[in-house]
Amino acid sequence: MQIDSHQHFWKFDPVRDAWIDDAMEVIRKDFLPQDLQPILEKNAIDGCVAVQADQSEEETQFLLNLANKNPFIKGVVGWIDLRASNVEERLASYSNNKLLKGIRHIVQAEPNDFMLGKDFQNGISKLAQFNLTYDILVFPPQLKAAIALVNSFPNQKFVVDHIAKPYIKDEKISNWKDDIMELSKAPNVYCKVSGMVTEADFNNWTPSDFKPYLDVVFEAFGTDRLLYGSDWPVCLLAASYEAQLDIIQDYLTHFSSEDQKKIMGGNALDFYNL
Repeated sequence: MQIDSHQHFWKFDPVRDAWIDDAMEVIRKDFLPQDLQPILEKNAIDGCVAVQADQSEEETQFLLNLANKNPFIKGVVGWIDLRASNVEERLASYSNNKLLKGIRHIVQAEPNDFMLGKDFQNGISKLAQFNLTYDILVFPPQLKAAIALVNSFPNQKFVVDHIAKPYIKDEKISNWKDDIMELSKAPNVYCKVSGMVTEADFNNWTPSDFKPYLDVVFEAFGTDRLLYGSDWPVCLLAASYEAQLDIIQDYLTHFSSEDQKKIMGGNALDFYNL
């Protein structure tokens, strides 16, 4: 089974979704299951994981409702306030919904040491009892805090979104590489091969731009801890669904069919318990 482990849905709201500015006009509209399903079918993708884009429980419920109505949405990574004093109660309230697979906070918008806060780490400490994963969304300067986080919670399953957003456009790699290699030493950490095209030059990237970064994450995580994700519809800022998919499929050409199946779906099934 082929799984897109990272995509989003929204009904566009110019106030709530203010991060989608005028330069992102192509995604300033609604993106819903009826828009994605034919794209997945065309590309032989059997299902997907819907990931939060807004930090509210309303967003979590919105995605769960979509998943309940659309069987191709195999799981949801939602949001609850991990810093809240009643975090365990809020997690428990969702515990009967087996479509909720994980939690994410948009840490890339927070200070570099955000994940080291006691209140945030208290929330992280509650996830495993509900069999919930955690998606790490960070920029490269936040990777050192991510390393400290995952080492503090060796029994919690983590996955790094978008290979931690290296500066592909600027061809910067060394500091990011060092931290990725260190992060990958924790066996409880996986990584999504996703979101790369929007870290490159939107209009002038070539497939070869991504190879150095793919080489790093494949060396770091191996073929058992990497998950394919499209980051649709955000990817549309720089590439069609087919174009971003081609990057990883072309890179995988020299891998065994067994390893290809792991990265294109098997690892997502295992990580998120789909």
